[in-house]
Amino acid sequence: MNEPTTLQSMLKPGSTIAVIGLSDNPAKPSNYVPAYMQQHGYRIVPVNPAVSAVLGETAYPSLTALTAAGITPDVVNVFRLPKFIPAIVDEMIALGLTRIWVQQGITDLESAARAEAAGIHVVMDRCIMVEHRHSA
Repeated sequence: MNEPTTLQSMLKPGSTIAVIGLSDNPAKPSNYVPAYMQQHGYRIVPVNPAVSAVLGETAYPSLTALTAAGITPDVVNVFRLPKFIPAIVDEMIALGLTRIWVQQGITDLESAARAEAAGIHVVMDRCIMVEHRHSA
Protein backbone atom coordinates (compact mmCIF):
# COMPACT_ATOMS: atom_id res chain seq x y z
CA MET A 1 0.00 0.00 0.00
CA ASN A 2 1.12 3.53 -0.87
CA GLU A 3 4.31 2.39 -2.64
CA PRO A 4 5.87 5.17 -4.74
CA THR A 5 5.60 3.08 -7.92
CA THR A 6 1.89 2.47 -7.23
CA LEU A 7 1.25 6.18 -6.75
CA GLN A 8 3.06 7.02 -9.98
CA SER A 9 1.22 4.34 -11.97
CA MET A 10 -2.11 5.78 -10.82
CA LEU A 11 -1.09 9.28 -11.85
CA LYS A 12 -0.39 8.25 -15.45
CA PRO A 13 -1.46 11.16 -17.67
CA GLY A 14 -4.70 10.69 -19.57
CA SER A 15 -6.10 8.07 -17.22
CA THR A 16 -9.80 7.63 -16.61
CA ILE A 17 -10.64 8.10 -12.94
CA ALA A 18 -13.99 6.96 -11.55
CA VAL A 19 -14.72 9.16 -8.53
CA ILE A 20 -17.02 7.55 -5.99
CA GLY A 21 -18.80 10.25 -4.03
CA LEU A 22 -18.07 13.06 -6.50
CA SER A 23 -20.10 16.05 -5.29
CA ASP A 24 -21.75 18.75 -7.35
CA ASN A 25 -20.81 21.31 -4.66
CA PRO A 26 -17.65 23.18 -5.82
CA ALA A 27 -16.76 24.04 -2.20
CA LYS A 28 -16.25 20.38 -1.27
CA PRO A 29 -12.97 18.51 -1.77
CA SER A 30 -15.01 15.77 -3.48
CA ASN A 31 -15.64 18.30 -6.25
CA TYR A 32 -12.59 20.55 -6.46
CA VAL A 33 -10.03 17.72 -6.25
CA PRO A 34 -11.58 15.85 -9.24
CA ALA A 35 -12.00 19.21 -11.05
CA TYR A 36 -8.26 19.83 -10.60
CA MET A 37 -7.47 16.37 -12.01
CA GLN A 38 -9.83 16.99 -14.94
CA GLN A 39 -8.07 20.30 -15.66
CA HIS A 40 -4.79 18.36 -15.81
CA GLY A 41 -5.92 15.97 -18.54
CA TYR A 42 -7.61 13.14 -16.65
CA ARG A 43 -11.07 11.94 -17.59
CA ILE A 44 -13.22 12.13 -14.49
CA VAL A 45 -16.33 9.95 -14.32
CA PRO A 46 -18.71 10.55 -11.38
CA VAL A 47 -20.04 7.58 -9.43
CA ASN A 48 -22.82 8.96 -7.25
CA PRO A 49 -26.48 7.91 -7.35
CA ALA A 50 -27.56 11.32 -5.98
CA VAL A 51 -26.51 13.34 -9.06
CA SER A 52 -27.12 13.01 -12.80
CA ALA A 53 -23.98 14.78 -14.02
CA VAL A 54 -20.96 16.57 -12.54
CA LEU A 55 -18.03 18.34 -14.22
CA GLY A 56 -19.68 17.84 -17.61
CA GLU A 57 -19.75 14.05 -17.27
CA THR A 58 -22.72 11.72 -16.83
CA ALA A 59 -22.86 10.26 -13.33
CA TYR A 60 -23.37 6.56 -12.67
CA PRO A 61 -25.01 5.08 -9.58
CA SER A 62 -22.32 2.40 -9.11
CA LEU A 63 -19.12 0.98 -10.54
CA THR A 64 -21.21 -1.87 -11.94
CA ALA A 65 -23.39 0.59 -13.88
CA LEU A 66 -20.27 2.42 -15.07
CA THR A 67 -18.64 -0.71 -16.47
CA ALA A 68 -21.96 -1.86 -17.97
CA ALA A 69 -21.92 1.41 -19.93
CA GLY A 70 -18.59 0.34 -21.43
CA ILE A 71 -16.32 2.50 -19.26
CA THR A 72 -13.49 0.76 -17.47
CA PRO A 73 -11.72 3.19 -15.16
CA ASP A 74 -7.96 3.06 -14.73
CA VAL A 75 -8.33 4.24 -11.13
CA VAL A 76 -11.21 4.25 -8.65
CA ASN A 77 -10.86 7.35 -6.45
CA VAL A 78 -12.95 7.18 -3.26
CA PHE A 79 -14.50 10.09 -1.35
CA ARG A 80 -16.66 8.03 1.02
CA LEU A 81 -16.60 7.20 4.73
CA PRO A 82 -14.56 4.17 5.83
CA LYS A 83 -17.72 2.12 6.44
CA PHE A 84 -18.36 2.12 2.67
CA ILE A 85 -14.90 0.87 1.65
CA PRO A 86 -15.58 -2.89 2.13
CA ALA A 87 -18.49 -2.83 -0.35
CA ILE A 88 -16.45 -0.77 -2.83
CA VAL A 89 -13.60 -3.30 -2.63
CA ASP A 90 -16.10 -6.17 -3.11
CA GLU A 91 -17.50 -4.48 -6.22
CA MET A 92 -14.01 -3.82 -7.60
CA ILE A 93 -13.03 -7.47 -7.08
CA ALA A 94 -16.21 -8.64 -8.84
CA LEU A 95 -15.54 -6.28 -11.77
CA GLY A 96 -11.82 -6.99 -12.06
CA LEU A 97 -10.81 -3.36 -11.39
CA THR A 98 -7.22 -3.12 -10.22
CA ARG A 99 -6.49 0.33 -8.73
CA ILE A 100 -8.12 2.06 -5.78
CA TRP A 101 -7.14 5.44 -4.37
CA VAL A 102 -8.83 6.31 -1.07
CA GLN A 103 -8.63 10.00 -0.26
CA GLN A 104 -6.74 11.59 2.61
CA GLY A 105 -8.37 11.11 6.00
CA ILE A 106 -10.11 7.88 5.00
CA THR A 107 -8.66 4.54 6.09
CA ASP A 108 -9.79 0.94 6.30
CA LEU A 109 -6.70 -1.22 6.64
CA GLU A 110 -8.66 -4.47 6.62
CA SER A 111 -10.24 -3.60 3.27
CA ALA A 112 -6.86 -2.46 1.94
CA ALA A 113 -5.33 -5.84 2.86
CA ARG A 114 -8.26 -7.68 1.26
CA ALA A 115 -7.95 -5.58 -1.89
CA GLU A 116 -4.22 -6.23 -2.15
CA ALA A 117 -4.76 -9.97 -1.61
CA ALA A 118 -7.13 -9.84 -4.61
CA GLY A 119 -4.49 -8.11 -6.78
CA ILE A 120 -5.76 -4.55 -6.40
CA HIS A 121 -3.14 -1.82 -6.03
CA VAL A 122 -4.01 0.44 -3.10
CA VAL A 123 -3.28 4.03 -2.19
CA MET A 124 -5.01 5.07 1.03
CA ASP A 125 -5.13 8.21 3.15
CA ARG A 126 -3.48 10.32 0.45
CA CYS A 127 -4.86 13.17 -1.62
CA ILE A 128 -4.60 12.50 -5.36
CA MET A 129 -4.38 16.25 -6.08
CA VAL A 130 -1.52 16.78 -3.62
CA GLU A 131 0.36 13.77 -4.97
CA HIS A 132 -0.17 14.98 -8.55
CA ARG A 133 1.24 18.38 -7.64
CA HIS A 134 4.30 16.74 -6.03
CA SER A 135 4.91 14.58 -9.09
CA ALA A 136 4.68 17.43 -11.58
